[in-house]
Amino acid sequence: MHWARPYLAAFRARFQLMLQYRVAALAGFATQCWWGAIRIMVFAAFYGTHAAAAPISLADAITYVWLGQALLALLPWVADPEIGHAVRTGGIGYDRLRPLDAYGYWYVRTLGWMLARTMPRAALMALAAMIVLPLAGLGDWAWQPPSGIAAALLFIPAFALMTALSVAVVMLANIIVAASLNERGVNAVLMPLVIVFSGSLLPLNFFPDAVRPFLQVQPLAGLVDIPFRIYFADLQGTAALQGLALQAGWTLVLIALGRLAMDRVMHRLEMQGG
Repeated sequence: MHWARPYLAAFRARFQLMLQYRVAALAGFATQCWWGAIRIMVFAAFYGTHAAAAPISLADAITYVWLGQALLALLPWVADPEIGHAVRTGGIGYDRLRPLDAYGYWYVRTLGWMLARTMPRAALMALAAMIVLPLAGLGDWAWQPPSGIAAALLFIPAFALMTALSVAVVMLANIIVAASLNERGVNAVLMPLVIVFSGSLLPLNFFPDAVRPFLQVQPLAGLVDIPFRIYFADLQGTAALQGLALQAGWTLVLIALGRLAMDRVMHRLEMQGG
C-alpha cells in the first residue's frame, strides 16, 4: 500500500484545508435551508391540486429536497478552482514534475475539496431537518429516515458511487480548464446541465414519458435521481441494483475518458505565468 500514501496525503491536506472555512459552511447551510423551504412549498402547492398524478408521495418529495440541499456541494457544479489557478500561474508544472499519476493526484485532491465542503453542511442539514423540525411540531415537513434497512444499506454504495461519479465529472471539467486556460466557459455550461439532468431541479420521474427513459440512463442521473430514489425505496430490489450498476458503469466510462483526454492535453500543455 506504499503507492497509495502520497494520494492519501494529498486528499487529507486538501480536506483539512477546506474544513477551515467554517463561516462559508454556515452561510451555505443557511442559504440551502432557505431554498429548501421554498422548494418544499412549491411541491406542497403542486401536491395540493395534482397529488394523484405525482409519481412519488409528498413525504418522499420533501425528503428528496432535503437530501438535495444537504449534498448540494457534492454536485459537479464547477471545475476545481485550484486547477484554474495553477493553469494561470504556471503552478501546474509542479503537478507534472511529481512522480505520481497526474489524473489520480488531481482526482483525490478534488475529492477532498468536494467532501470537505459537503460534510459540515450535510451534518447541519440533518440536524435541522431530521431532528429540529419534528421537535418543533413540523414532522410532516421533515427529512425522513431511509425506507427500511434494505434502502439504508443500498444507499451506502449509492452515495459512494454518487461521489465518485461527481468527481469524475469535475475531472473532465478540470481537463477542459487546462486545455482552454480558463474555467468560465466550462462552468457556464456545466451548471445548467447538472441542475436539469441530475434531477436536482426536479426529480426525473416528473418529466414527460417521452424523455424519461433517456433521462434515467444518462450519466448525470447517477448524481441525484438514482441515489435519492434508492434512499426512499422508489428503486428497490433489481431496479436498485440496476441503478447502482448504471452509476458504476458511467463512473468507469468518465474516468477512462478523463484519462485519455488528460494524456492528450498534458502532451501539448502550455503553462502560463512563471
